[in-house]
Order: sequence, then structure tokens, then C-alpha cells
Amino acid sequence: MQYNLNIEQKTSTKKALQKMFRFMADEKRNLIIAFLVMALNSAIAMLTPYLIGYTIDHYIQTKMYNGLLTFTGILLSLYLISAATDYLQTKIMGSIGQRMLYTLRDAVFNKIQTLPVAFFNQNKAGDLISRINNDTDKVNQFFSQSLLQFVDSIFMMLGAAIFLISINPELGGAGLLPAVFILFFVKIISPVVKKKNAATLKSTGGLSAEIQEGLGNFKTIVVFNRRDFFRKKFNAVNIVNYKAAIGAGLVNNVFVPVFTLFSNLAQLIVLAFGIYLISKGDFTIGLLISFIAYVQYFYQPLRQLAALWSGFQTAMAAWDRISIILDIKPDLAFENLPASDEIKDAPLLLFDKVSFHYEGGKDVLHHINFKLEEGKTFAFVGPTGGGKTTTASLMARLYDPTQGKIYLHGKDLSAFSQKEISSQIGFILQEPFLFNGTIKDNILYGNDLYKNADPSALTEALLQMDLLRLIDKFEEGLNTKISSGGDSMSLGEKQIIAFIRAVLRKPSLLILDEATANIDTITEKILEEILDKLPIKTTKVIIAHRLNTIQNADEIFFVNAGQVTAAGNFENALHLLLEDKRNS
Repeated sequence: MQYNLNIEQKTSTKKALQKMFRFMADEKRNLIIAFLVMALNSAIAMLTPYLIGYTIDHYIQTKMYNGLLTFTGILLSLYLISAATDYLQTKIMGSIGQRMLYTLRDAVFNKIQTLPVAFFNQNKAGDLISRINNDTDKVNQFFSQSLLQFVDSIFMMLGAAIFLISINPELGGAGLLPAVFILFFVKIISPVVKKKNAATLKSTGGLSAEIQEGLGNFKTIVVFNRRDFFRKKFNAVNIVNYKAAIGAGLVNNVFVPVFTLFSNLAQLIVLAFGIYLISKGDFTIGLLISFIAYVQYFYQPLRQLAALWSGFQTAMAAWDRISIILDIKPDLAFENLPASDEIKDAPLLLFDKVSFHYEGGKDVLHHINFKLEEGKTFAFVGPTGGGKTTTASLMARLYDPTQGKIYLHGKDLSAFSQKEISSQIGFILQEPFLFNGTIKDNILYGNDLYKNADPSALTEALLQMDLLRLIDKFEEGLNTKISSGGDSMSLGEKQIIAFIRAVLRKPSLLILDEATANIDTITEKILEEILDKLPIKTTKVIIAHRLNTIQNADEIFFVNAGQVTAAGNFENALHLLLEDKRNS
């Protein structure tokens, strides 16, 4: 299945907002309160210019100073109330935004957790990190900051427009005329703004991915003395990011000067027309001052909207990048799948006409058939790139076959839940990964059997399975600290911990993918002894290049050129390997 996130996805603004507001479903009460506070604040703002004009016409020009003091007190009270409502709405919307950010990041991260390994093969970790951190924050900034100002500006503009038309329809219409041209301008330029901001977010994700990849493999860069290569690659993506940011910056900042120009034109129109009406005796100086204030109240929010609109387009572009993850329907489904009919005398694992290829590639495995009997040891050998690890990955259902079926205990492997597969199949990876914490944290990772066991019970279990002598190899035993993903440990030490982690789960099928490749011969001997003491029903699959590790296998399979062939005993397998080397 195609999981490439770099495919452009266009969502209508209406649908995008509907999806985004779902993450605010629990905030309806707070939103209503915030909007009521905004409406109150806007009403106060709309009332003050009229009161000022009224005061000028009725008290200042007539020199009735008692009334002037009264209205000054009223205006001061309104300004204090306005300050309080400003603080309250900012506090409410800020809290809503932070809760939305938490919910959104949680949703994206949890969705990523459900996606198959193929998704991570097709997308860079740095870009995923950018979507979780940077893109969600862009959406949050709009909702916690810009949305508040956006709605407040709309209230102010509507109120100002109503007052302008109600005071004098002709003068009001003349003052609002430039806004029509602004609307046409916004409609034309908005798609360009969104496209430019989407390009910036994409380039930021690419930059993050390049940094993550370079720093994650910096030891290799140092060993081969290729800092120049790292610098060149970083410089290339940095230039792309710079050019994208410049392009977005230019279109984002085009709104403010255009809006300011039309705002100034509106004030000139009102001033000229207003003086004309005063000269005719149809208007007063106080009303003209109020009118100019209302024009300011209409166009000042419009200028703010100019700045906010680019932020809105950035949020929409960020949402598109987030939404493409949330909308993925993985083909590797585990929930509510019907179990297949049991096969009589079924083997532990059965591959039935299985083919597999990675996205965009040719078949790695083609129409293969084999079975694994319970309690036996099977070895898979073959040249590098022949498909051994892919076969093991299919056994553990890290991938689904592109054709054919895999059966576990006679049931379709896809009928098992992820938890059931994880409990029955242990997989020691060729390059094991350790988490920050202690050895105890790592060996109990995902282990339901011992996750709540007290130290003495865990020690007893390790002793019974003969694993304690491996723990004793570490100076602080179970409490040995592991940091930086285990980089402070040798690969052999990490393989030992991964071995303990897998064996402690007591799986029905244990897959060892080059699990002893970096372990000394003495420790390898200990691991073999531990494997020999596993329950008699445990089936073992060994993938190895070192032939001494497969000498005691009950059956050996030769994997090469998309085929899995039963090689029989050790001598036959050795013959096939030598013949393959001669042919290559």
C-alpha cells in the first residue's frame, strides 16, 4: 500500500474547519462563553464612538461641563470593563488552544502507532516529527491566538458597519465601498498564499528529516570523514527551505499594505463627503468624528485580518499535512477480523503460495510454500538480500503478503490481534533497539507476564529460565542504566538484552535474525544452552550466516531469488551455499 505523505492533498476550507472543530467538541461551553465575552467587548467598543460624538455635540459645543464629566465617567467605566473582557477572552481561548494542541498531537501520535512498518519505510522520521511538533503548533497558534482576534475583528466590523449605515446610509455606503475591492483581492490571492505556506511546511519537514538522519548517523559520517557530504546535503535542503520561506513571506505580507491603502482611501472618502454634508447642514461635527471612528473600527480589524489571514492559510496548510496522516486507512488491520477455519493437524506456521514485494519494487518472495512444525528448530540460510529477513518479518506479521496466506495454528495470521501475535511470536532483530531506562525496563517492554512482578519474582523467573547469568554480565545487573538508545553499549551487549527480552516472553515461535552475530563464542554457547532449555513446544527459527549456528537445526531452508527451498540437512545446505557462490 502507498503510504507516502508527500503526495499533495487538497481539502476544502469548510471540510478542514469541520474536522478541526471535532477536536474542540468538549470545548463548546468555553467557546460559547468566549464568544459572549467577545460580543460584549465589541458592543462596548461600538458604543464609545457614538457617546464621544454625542458628548461633543451636546455638552462640549454647548459648554455644559456637568454632562461632560458624567459621560467621561461612563466612558472610563466602559474602558475598564473592556480591559477585563479582553483579559478574560484571551485566557479562555489560550486554554482552549492548549487543550486542542494536546488532543491533536495525541491523536496524530496514536494514529502513527497503529500504522504498519511499511509506513515508516516510506517516510522519514524527521518529517513525522515536524508534523507532530511544528504543524500541530501552527494549527494551535491559529486557534489559541488568531481565532480570538479573527472572531473579535468580525464582531467589530459588523458592529461598525451597522452603526455606519444606521447613522447615515449614503455616507456609510461610501465608507464601505473600498471593502468590496479588498474582498476581491483576498479571493484571488488566498490560494497562492496557502500553496506557498504548504511549500514552506514541506521544506521544514525535509530539513528536520535531513538533520535527524545526519545526526542519527553521525558516527558513520565521522568514521568516513564525510562531514563535507553532510554539510552539502544540509546546505541543499536549507536553501530549499530558505527559498520557500522567502516566497511565503512575500505573499503573507502583501495583505497589510493593500488593506492599509484601501483603509486610508475610505477615511478620505468619509472626510470629504462628511465635510460636504456639514456644509449643507445635514450633518454635525460630533457625528463626523464618530463616523471617522467607526470607519477606523471597520478597517482597523480588516488590517488585522490581513495579518491573520496569512496565519489562517498557514494553519490550513499545516492541517492538510496532519490530516493526511489521520485519514490513512492501513491495510494491516487487526481489529474484528474473523478467524479462519482450523486446519486438521495444522503445523505451527504455514506459508501457502506466499508472494511479497515492497512498495514500488519487484517480488522479494515468489509463490513460496513451507511449514514449521511445533517444537522443532528451523534454519534459514542464503546469500545477503535473498529474502531471509523478509520471510521472518512476514512470520511476525510486520508485513502482510501481497499474495497468498500465512497460517498460525491453522488460522489465518490476519485473524489474530496484534497482542496475540506479540505474545506468541518472539522476534530478536538483527539490529536490536534499546530504550532509555534500565535493563529491567527493556526486558519487560511489552511483557504482560512479568510487568507487575516484584523484583524477587522477576529474579526467580530469570533464574528458572537460566537468564540470570546473562544479567550478571552487567555491572549493576537489572538496574544497569541504558541511555541514548543503547549507544553506550556494544552491539553484542544489546543483542544479549534483546535475547533476554524475547525469551522471557515464553513465545510459541522464537525468531532469531542474526541474533548472535556480534556475540563472543563463550556467550553464544550460553545462549545455545538457554535455547535448549526452552519448553519442548517452542519452535525456533534461526537466520544466520555463520554456519556453526545452524548445525543442530532439525530442518534447513535455503532462501534465494524469491524462493524458499528445503535444503534438508547441514551438508546439503552447505552444498547449496557453495554452489550459489560459484554461480554469483
